[in-house]
Amino acid sequence: VQLQASGGGLVQPGGSLRLSCAASGNIFGIYDGSWYRQAPGKQRELVATITRGGSTNYADSVKGRFTISRDNAKNTMYLQMNSLRPEDTAVYYCNAAGWVGLSRGNYWGQGTQVTVSS
Repeated sequence: VQLQASGGGLVQPGGSLRLSCAASGNIFGIYDGSWYRQAPGKQRELVATITRGGSTNYADSVKGRFTISRDNAKNTMYLQMNSLRPEDTAVYYCNAAGWVGLSRGNYWGQGTQVTVSS
C-alpha cells in the first residue's frame, strides 16, 4: 500500500488549498481515511476522518472550514481547506487505517507542507 500526498503550498490567510492523497489501490473503500498535521515543536494531531461508510469527523479547530472527501473511483482522498489561518501551518499527512478480518492496517503518506502567511 502506498499513499502519495500532494497539494500543499504557501497561501495567504483567508485563502484555500486542496490536498490530495492518491492511493495505490482501493484503500479508502477498505480503510478509514484521515488527515493529520504536525506543526513545528508540536505533536501530530488528527484533523479529519472519513470512515469506510462515508461518515466524517473533524477537529474542533477546523470545523466549518475544512472538508474531507474521497473518490473511490480515483482511489483518492481530499482535504479542502478554506479560510486558512496562520495556525493551520503544518506538514499534513494522509493516513489509511482499520481492520480487515484479523489484520490491522495502518498506512501513511509522506506529508505535504502547508504554510499560511502574508
